[in-house]
Amino acid sequence: MTELYQRGDATGEAVKPVDRSDSNLRGTRKGRRFCRISFWRFSFWMLLFAAMLSMWMVAFGFQVLFYGEKDEEVLFSMESQQNTLRTNVPRTPKRRKYFPCEIAFANSIEHILDPKDYLNFTRFALEYIDEEEKTLMRSSPKPRFGGHQTLEERKKSFHARNQTLHCGFVKGPGVRSSGYDIDEKDKMYMNSCIIVVSSCIFGSSDFLRRPTSKKISEYSKRNVCFVMFLDEQTLSKLSLEGHVPDESGHIGLWRIVLVGNLPYADMRRTGKVPKFLTHRLFPSSRYSIWLDSKMRLNTDPMLIIEYFLWRPRSEYAISNHYDRSCVWEEVLQNKRLNKYNHSAIDEQFNFYQSDGLTKFDHSDPQKPLPSYVPEGSFIIRAHTPMSNLFSCLWFNEVDRFTSRDQLSFAYTYLKLRRINPDRPFFFNMFKDCERRALVKLFRHREIPSAPATP
Repeated sequence: MTELYQRGDATGEAVKPVDRSDSNLRGTRKGRRFCRISFWRFSFWMLLFAAMLSMWMVAFGFQVLFYGEKDEEVLFSMESQQNTLRTNVPRTPKRRKYFPCEIAFANSIEHILDPKDYLNFTRFALEYIDEEEKTLMRSSPKPRFGGHQTLEERKKSFHARNQTLHCGFVKGPGVRSSGYDIDEKDKMYMNSCIIVVSSCIFGSSDFLRRPTSKKISEYSKRNVCFVMFLDEQTLSKLSLEGHVPDESGHIGLWRIVLVGNLPYADMRRTGKVPKFLTHRLFPSSRYSIWLDSKMRLNTDPMLIIEYFLWRPRSEYAISNHYDRSCVWEEVLQNKRLNKYNHSAIDEQFNFYQSDGLTKFDHSDPQKPLPSYVPEGSFIIRAHTPMSNLFSCLWFNEVDRFTSRDQLSFAYTYLKLRRINPDRPFFFNMFKDCERRALVKLFRHREIPSAPATP
């Protein structure tokens, strides 16, 4: 058995062994004393906290209960104010979407025939002023494409009778050109056209959009003239984009006709020449379709003419505007978007009101048109005397006032109708959704800025 040695301290004396029973007794006593002290301290602090809580409840308890409902009212009021603020924040209006609608066209080109009695409309002869004498130009000696029509001449021109009137292409004395110059070869081609689809791009303001060839019948490809009027600037731009006329002067179905010596600095106003004066550019034509350059034709021209002119026995067809129906609304919109000089718009609008233009009345069962504001990007015409007269009158308003033709449409139509109550003008204003079914719409490449002066 191994002997156990006791450890010594620094003096070498042996350390006495500890009596474990005594140490345990002392630890137990100290623990009990600590517990008694801690219990009394804890009880003291709890009683002190309870007393302070009681005093606080006595002092503030009733106010807390009283203001409880007030706090809810305040919170409700704050929430209401926040909702009001959210409601009053101007939201960007969602742009309305417009869709095409179905049109009951004839099944095919072979099933339609030019009605023999179709052109039995109001008959009278129109001739056009080709050159003005020097005495008529005293107030403005500079030649103008639209001429210098006096107010008296303007008044007489609204009568549907045999007459000679201003209708563009007016040359000054000793001037060989009125403007809007076209090559003789192109003129010969245009003189041969009986049915015309035309459009224009001036000032490189748009892309070239070709008619959808697979939607055009072989009959229309052979018998309809598809003419696109361009200026030199636009032709150069399109050539850089790969649109180069072939040997016959075509880009796709479009026959490109180059126009020189543009009659107006405002490209919008220049565009009104082929838009309104198709009967003058194509003197042998019987029917024409005008479409804006932002559109691609997706429907056969003969189906369009049959549906909008022959079937309803109409001379002139144009769609209503997709959003506005009153000229007052159109005036405000043009000003809001700064489409033209505001003073020029006011001058034109005040003149029209003084000459009898009234607001469009939706509730009037006898209203002459479904809308007084057209969507003028698509027009179908039979070149009858009344249709040609209306086109000249409308162009003269654009030449005299602003180039915003939607402002002058209703005035021109209503005045022509009012002055000639016994000479009917068979007018077809069709739905905008039908217009959208005929074409594919795009955005312009660039919209020319509004001129600063009229």
